[in-house]
Amino acid sequence: MTSSTVPPHLAQPPEQTAGWTPTWALGRAVLLTGLLLIAGVLFGRVDLVVLAAPFAIGTAYALRRRPAALPQVQIAAEGNQVEGGELSGQVTVGNPESVDYDLALLQSRASRWLQVERVTIAGTAATRAASHGGQPVVDRPLATTVPADALVEVDLYGTVRRWGRHPLGPVGVQACAALGLLVSRPVVAEAVPVSTYPVTEPFDAVEAMPRAAGLVGAHHSRRPGEGGELAGVRVFAPGDRLRRVDWRVSLRARQLHVAATLSDRDAEVVLLLDVLAEAGRSGGVGGTASVLDTTVRAAAAIAEHYLHRGDRVSMLEYGPAGRRLRPATGRRHYLTVLEWLLDVHPQPSPHEPYDSVFGPQLLSSDALVVVLTPLLDERSAQMLARLAWSGRFVVAVDTLPDDLAPSRERRWSEVAHRLWRLDRDTMLCQLREHGVPVVRWAGAGSLDEVLRDVVRLAAAPRAGAR
Repeated sequence: MTSSTVPPHLAQPPEQTAGWTPTWALGRAVLLTGLLLIAGVLFGRVDLVVLAAPFAIGTAYALRRRPAALPQVQIAAEGNQVEGGELSGQVTVGNPESVDYDLALLQSRASRWLQVERVTIAGTAATRAASHGGQPVVDRPLATTVPADALVEVDLYGTVRRWGRHPLGPVGVQACAALGLLVSRPVVAEAVPVSTYPVTEPFDAVEAMPRAAGLVGAHHSRRPGEGGELAGVRVFAPGDRLRRVDWRVSLRARQLHVAATLSDRDAEVVLLLDVLAEAGRSGGVGGTASVLDTTVRAAAAIAEHYLHRGDRVSMLEYGPAGRRLRPATGRRHYLTVLEWLLDVHPQPSPHEPYDSVFGPQLLSSDALVVVLTPLLDERSAQMLARLAWSGRFVVAVDTLPDDLAPSRERRWSEVAHRLWRLDRDTMLCQLREHGVPVVRWAGAGSLDEVLRDVVRLAAAPRAGAR
């Protein structure tokens, strides 16, 4: 890429045309010229006047063409990245004037999760790389020249280290013209968000759903119908299809028999994200994971698995906002789930979270509710108990990091941490007594054992409500 003509969409607004001010160099040139001329006139020294002539002529020559419009700057970045992927951004500096910019100084900011490692000025061989310590180069000023009525493109390359919406920018530019005698006021371009999807950890649940509620799908229900699961052989009845006739049994019994099958149905999976508390330090992709990192990545993996099987997946937040994503299926819904997860952030609140989202009109009685929670708040345990007592199929996934350690700066931190661990273990035992299985997230097969128990409980006869 090379410098090009300034496009119309970067045209300077009329109210920003007056922004050029003289520099100290212009002040020194005018002051020196004036002192030499005054001294030459007062003392009758022609040599002083001759000495002042180059300064006067040089200043007049530099100011013969003065820029009027301010420089333009624009920042852009490729969105929809995956954490750990490559970052690609571009800063464009435009010169709408017919006067060259002697120097354009750029400086930008970026989120700490956007590690800009290399900066390249398009059309030139200038390249700036990160230092040996990995210090990002985006925070350091970058100087370049901008020809008249042209664009200079600065390419940014790096790595996206964590999921979320991370700002790239803002970026500011300040230009010098007229041989450094005039400087523009800073022009700032607003930051642009870089949408970064979480890495979907490998997950595969081979166990069946506790109860299938849809009409068609991939799960075997206990109801007879058109499916692939053999339920037995029975006597032919009006309405049975001829392709279902079991001729071997029919010839033996001297009466038509058909193979009975179970219907295949889809299921609804509700992913409930506990956002009341955050713990641990996030190190980005490849580093340590905080509670929110584990929650978002596990939710993306579980949603991808069940949506790939044709099930309906909905998302809920347990927090003050109570955000909700309605159930749907398909590839488009998976992308919607990823976009929804980008806005997940911890929401601590002393008040009771909004519980109306757990009503029967939003949570089906046949849905499998997977609660991703660190169990750092007693209200989270109470919410799990309420869901279990309401008769829903609930599985709690513990997202608390294993390497969570107390602070060593305080004297009683280790003792307090041990007491807190004991109290939390007691809470987990109480939840299991209430019929809420709690399993730690470990990627593939994390929920198999728990789902096996839930399916067994769903198949058992249930007492009627009194």
